[in-house]
Order: sequence, then C-alpha cells, then structure tokens
Amino acid sequence: MNPREPHPLSTHVAVDTAVAFLGILVVGLILGLSFLVIVAIAIIVGVCLAPYTRRTEVRQLAARDDADEVDGADPGHE
Repeated sequence: MNPREPHPLSTHVAVDTAVAFLGILVVGLILGLSFLVIVAIAIIVGVCLAPYTRRTEVRQLAARDDADEVDGADPGHE
C-alpha cells in the first residue's frame, strides 16, 4: 500500500463525535435525555477521544509501512 499521512485531528474529532452520538442516541432517548444534551455529550466524548484515535492511526500506519518493508514490497506499487 502507498504510504500516507494520518488524517488531521479535526477529522478524528468529527468521526469520533458521530460514533459517540450514534452510540448514545438510543440509550439517551430511552432515559429521557434531551436531544441537545445527547449532542453535547457526544461532542465532549468525541473531542476527548480524538487524540487517542489519531495516535492509534499513526501507530497502525507505521506498522503497515514496516510490514511492507519486511515483505519486500515496493512502497510505490501494490
């Protein structure tokens, strides 16, 4: 696979917020939480988790690049 840079932190914030929102939505509505409260909780969770998910992506990309080098694959070609 071609080497690439990790996604920007803003992308991780957006994706993590969306995942948190979807995860909290059903439970929050069952518990009677306001929609705005659910959105606020999702934003807080997304912002808190984004640095960790970006760091994980960086490690996975490094491991992928190392595995390509060990396999003898040309990084410019699949």
